[in-house]
Amino acid sequence: MGKKKQKLREYNKYWYYEKSVQNPEGEVDFFNEKYGEIRGKQAFTLREDFCGTGAISCKWAAQSENHKSYGIDLDPEPIAYGKEVHYAALDDEAKTRMEYLEANVLDSPTPKVDITFAFNFSYFIFKKRVDLLNYFKAAYESLNDTGVFFIDIFGGPDSIQENEDIIEHSHYDYHWECQKFNPMNNECRFAIHFKRDGEKRRANQFVYEWRMWGIMEIRDLLEEAGFKKTIAYWEEDDEDGDGNGNFYPSEDEEQCESWVTYIGAVK
Repeated sequence: MGKKKQKLREYNKYWYYEKSVQNPEGEVDFFNEKYGEIRGKQAFTLREDFCGTGAISCKWAAQSENHKSYGIDLDPEPIAYGKEVHYAALDDEAKTRMEYLEANVLDSPTPKVDITFAFNFSYFIFKKRVDLLNYFKAAYESLNDTGVFFIDIFGGPDSIQENEDIIEHSHYDYHWECQKFNPMNNECRFAIHFKRDGEKRRANQFVYEWRMWGIMEIRDLLEEAGFKKTIAYWEEDDEDGDGNGNFYPSEDEEQCESWVTYIGAVK
């Protein structure tokens, strides 16, 4: 007899998004390691701007009774999913240390924290320099005196070409598409699609209208916002020349077709 066909789980775009692009445990490890290297001590409080489902914030709060996190997002839909899935998985004591705020990251006061971060290139939503500078100033103000602000950034020649990358996962494909890039102002549109086995592609599950920013543009703006220094973390290559998930401080690298890296801004 042939193999029994596995039943696909009920479709939810947030589940597939997290499965495809997020690694909360890895991000928490990154924060613990890099903050320790910068400050010589452990971080306990964290603020996640543009938190979406807040998966990383929940993972942070679960570390110990001393860890506290805040997740901030304007969109109630991913927050609702995060509460149902990630927050609900926390024990009762950890739930008291994780707080969702449906608010604007530009004007959402929280207690001062050790780490604030904005990942998945969410701050690319700010297309004007003055608007991005104002956000970085808000991030600066969210930190305590030994705080560090982390963001991720991507680039490379392939990232500004109108094309589509398809990554195969078990029982579904993840599609990342650059739908438009305007070289006059670096404004662009990216989209995520999912294609489950035996089903039609679900197009435009997430669509992003962004401005592509460069590493030095970002670092200059961070210092203008008040940060004392910035650190760029480049990804190591594996034996095939692909990224291996380990990042190190660097100021001089060879161009590659596409890259994703981190920037830390020290208060």
